[in-house]
Amino acid sequence: MKPQRSEIFGRMVSFLDLDSDGLRRTVLESILEAQEFTVASLHEIVSKRLDVSRKAIASMIGYICSRLGILHVNKKSYRLPTSYILREEYADIARAVLASL
Repeated sequence: MKPQRSEIFGRMVSFLDLDSDGLRRTVLESILEAQEFTVASLHEIVSKRLDVSRKAIASMIGYICSRLGILHVNKKSYRLPTSYILREEYADIARAVLASL
């Protein structure tokens, strides 16, 4: 595994180790399912499994985007909501981390 990929793997493991109520795992699983999403669409998916606010989902997306670096942010127009895309090169790492924990 390349140094950058192993660093992201370690960050994902520590990210999921802090998961006390299953929210982080559920969000990461939902991101893997959706591939491309907005805050509203991910909230809709996650709220089917857990009772969670939209702010919590937006915060979790921001954390994943900035700390883990596995998301690509796409803002097509100032009128449209920001869409997030899971970077394909990190999808396998996310699946491996979820399978190992």
